[in-house]
Amino acid sequence: MGKTTTAINLAAALAQLKKKILVIDLDPQANATSGLGIDTRETASLYPALLNQIPAEQCIRPSGRKRLDIIPSTMDLAGVEIELARAGDHLTRLRETLAPLRKSGSYDYCIMDTPPSLGVLMTSALAACDEVLTPLQCEWFGLEGLAKILHVTAQICASGANPHIKHEGVLMTMYDGRTNLSRQVIEQVGQHLPKMLYKTVIPRSIRLGEAPSFGHTIFEHDPSGPAAEAYLKAAREFVKRHKS
Repeated sequence: MGKTTTAINLAAALAQLKKKILVIDLDPQANATSGLGIDTRETASLYPALLNQIPAEQCIRPSGRKRLDIIPSTMDLAGVEIELARAGDHLTRLRETLAPLRKSGSYDYCIMDTPPSLGVLMTSALAACDEVLTPLQCEWFGLEGLAKILHVTAQICASGANPHIKHEGVLMTMYDGRTNLSRQVIEQVGQHLPKMLYKTVIPRSIRLGEAPSFGHTIFEHDPSGPAAEAYLKAAREFVKRHKS
């Protein structure tokens, strides 16, 4: 659903708006890490912090961009899923691990890029976060994925693991104004979730797809292009929504 692309480019856009941002890559595939140009062979993940071996703060690395830091991911996070599944506090472990960072107030926003599957790391992220922002491709299958995310978020809330979580918004991606499909999918979301739907849409863009292969955000790869303009507009909308 364009989640990693949105995680790193929305984070970069918010940093350009002078917000201090921390990206936490929770996906063992480490796409957010490599997409920001960080070599996964030369870094560590949140794994030791989740096992209470070190503070989460020690996992933070600079991204090489102003006001934008990252807790990278590596393949060892795939193993932590098994470790957490055995623990009785697997739903709250991530929240407890990140609690000192939250209290420190070092960052304006923390953006977690989760695995695509609804496993332990995904549910742990939902139990730890304040809000869920869903990037949704303008395709019918995307609507099914959105329904699942809404359902799991509601379950996490009802279970008491995170009673204050809310689904903050839906950001439409891969938009192609030449097709009826893109417009129809947006209309469907707007009819059912009018308050969640962002006014900004992210256009389909070859340059946006290319950027991660260079370890670039769209602002470095094509700073004057329509995708960069759209993500900056989405960041402004995000900030405005959080002021109200």
